Amino acid sequence: MATREQAPILSVIGWDESQLLSEWIAHQLAATTMRRDLLKDDELQEQSRRFLGALRAVLQNGGAEQDITAPAWGETRALLADIAQTRARQGFSPSETATFVFSLKQPLFERLRGNLARDPAALADAMWKTTTLLDSLGLYTTELYQKGREEMIARQQQEMIELSTPVVELWDGILALPLIGTLDSARTQVVMETLLQKIVDTGAGIAIIDITGVPTVDTLVAQHLLKTVAAARLMGAECIISGIRPQIAQTVVHLGVDLQDVITKATLADAFAIALRKAGLAVGPSAAK
Repeated sequence: MATREQAPILSVIGWDESQLLSEWIAHQLAATTMRRDLLKDDELQEQSRRFLGALRAVLQNGGAEQDITAPAWGETRALLADIAQTRARQGFSPSETATFVFSLKQPLFERLRGNLARDPAALADAMWKTTTLLDSLGLYTTELYQKGREEMIARQQQEMIELSTPVVELWDGILALPLIGTLDSARTQVVMETLLQKIVDTGAGIAIIDITGVPTVDTLVAQHLLKTVAAARLMGAECIISGIRPQIAQTVVHLGVDLQDVITKATLADAFAIALRKAGLAVGPSAAK
């Protein structure tokens, strides 16, 4: 049974709930933050119905209004998490997502005023508790939205890194890994894992790492390259680094990075020619017919 202090908000939710739901949905649809291009009306109605039902169930069971982290709010939190993450994927903004909860204030306040108009003190107390509760739920929804967006962005970045490090089989036993953009620790790890897996899959004995598209090479980038070369050697493959432009060569010498044990070439074509010779292969002009 609901406690005495929960009775006002519970009574206005329980009284003609279908009408309250209609009023709330109308407020959401009328809000400037509503994105009807991203959310269908029937989906909005279902989300609103489920949330209103979950809210009523918690209050009926004596859920603490001020503590939405209590176990009693578990189903409501899970519902808000699903809504927040779904809207993050759909392209809603944080404010557009939070409006889902905050827009419930106006229809609830109107009903509270109608029920408690003759008791100003009770009205003020009920409106304060309702405001506090919905603010907590709205902020919680925003936090979940932000978390969902961060996870989605991190996942997209990871996918972009993987797509930007393709390993190409140039010839039987010869692989090429063209690198474009800045190399950092996270990307180097992906590069290393991708290259080693391809070596295992193809049994290649030679791998060309082309850094023509790497804008700058500093000590950290050079160390990353050396680690990748060392890891490939442990897998039985020899690495050739191509794309060594004059400015990169000067930088490497200035930094004192030791690349003496690594074959380096200015262009990918030169590196491929070396790889063919090492594989006992040669490419020449075809005989004229």
